[in-house]
Amino acid sequence: MKNNNEKADNQNVNTSINPVIQQKLQQLLTDLQLDDAPAGGALVVYQAGQCIAQASVGLARADLSWSPDTLSLNFSTGKGVLATLVHVLVSEHMLDYDRAIADYWPAFAAQGKEQITLRSVMSHQGNLFSIQSIDVDNDTVLDWQLMLEKVAAMPITAPEDSALYESAYSALVYGWVLGGMIEAVTHMSLATALRYYLTEPLGIADSCYFGVPNDKVDEVAHLVKYFQTSEQESNQQQSQARPRRSKPVLRADSENTLRIYSNLPSYACWQKRALTNQESANDSKNESIKADELPSLDTAKINRLYFNNSQLNLNNYKSALVLANKQPIDYYDKQTLQAIIPAANGVASAQALATIYAMLANGGSWQGQTLIDDATFKQLSTPQTIGMDAVMPAKMNWRLGYHRRFSMCQSEASDMSAQGFGHMGYNGSVAWCDPARQLSFAFIHNFDVTMLNDVRQFALTEAVLDLIDAEI
Repeated sequence: MKNNNEKADNQNVNTSINPVIQQKLQQLLTDLQLDDAPAGGALVVYQAGQCIAQASVGLARADLSWSPDTLSLNFSTGKGVLATLVHVLVSEHMLDYDRAIADYWPAFAAQGKEQITLRSVMSHQGNLFSIQSIDVDNDTVLDWQLMLEKVAAMPITAPEDSALYESAYSALVYGWVLGGMIEAVTHMSLATALRYYLTEPLGIADSCYFGVPNDKVDEVAHLVKYFQTSEQESNQQQSQARPRRSKPVLRADSENTLRIYSNLPSYACWQKRALTNQESANDSKNESIKADELPSLDTAKINRLYFNNSQLNLNNYKSALVLANKQPIDYYDKQTLQAIIPAANGVASAQALATIYAMLANGGSWQGQTLIDDATFKQLSTPQTIGMDAVMPAKMNWRLGYHRRFSMCQSEASDMSAQGFGHMGYNGSVAWCDPARQLSFAFIHNFDVTMLNDVRQFALTEAVLDLIDAEI
């Protein structure tokens, strides 16, 4: 790696704020707080290596306002960070996409996995998606070494109705597979390898983690339902006082929320897409779209434009995300934040995520350093799948470790090769890059929602692309 020991200074972020984009995104993020105050979030946008906009709203903790540097639990958005570390190691000739993982990690060959390649795992085509195929409980998941042993010994499991799908998203297992392999080839802990090969060269070593250090864990954003826990209580008392992690409660959209949606720059695009989908479903031949025919849209209808829940295979979804004991994991618990669960508990700031993707938007280079060479970048950014995923109700168009950017209102939206790529998290956080525009974007938050019942990441992504294209 070139200039690996030259640590960048994250306190001196290269900024070239675009005042128009900055103001519009701040207003949009403020509007998208909807009825969920005091919860909020932060976003950061880079173009051509410069931070051109950043915005924040609300409280991250009872005593902490959101900022671009606020640490947040981002769930699977961290998978993009893990994948990027792998690509750096490929560029360093320490890994090869088409070699078997067992070549690097011999124990992984158990139960017929000796031929599974890094490429197949990173494109979610290795049939290693089922956490329910492993005998684990909540405590086991927090034990890094024990999980590596169990994952190395796990069987291959095809998804239900596998002939219908081209991939099966490995929502949890993926992190231990890649993490174990990284430790095997680097002879470092995952935390040390992440810092040495990726976050330190990018100047974000103190704002991007798998396993939050003890001196940082009290800085991570919480859900608002945890704000009531007294700061004076002991850690044990806090743990007891916290409610068990449960699914966000679905609620009807208020008039305020519907009004905000109707004023979003992407609303007309969404209306047209919804009408087109409706006509297609009804096998209609009507090609005209009249303004007075455009439907009114709520959260569920907008989200369905990106994730068609009618195509969700619930058995596959649960197999990928729910432990066999069916006990929910409280990812916001202090002990869980400090554990290493790379596919699910990535913690980072919006600034850190946007920086990683800014490097990717620049083809693998950052401030005079080449972290990922041209040949490796071409491979990582090439779509590996085009069909439906068995776990996610969408065509994910998996690259190596990244899915397509979810956008539909730009001219290249239907061109798979032209799309940007990145990764979202269970809670609807997201980070992505667009090499054609030299653009990167990160949005993180503490709203108590999921990617399947919220629209913020989609609204913000569409708005950023629209604003950038208007400047060109």
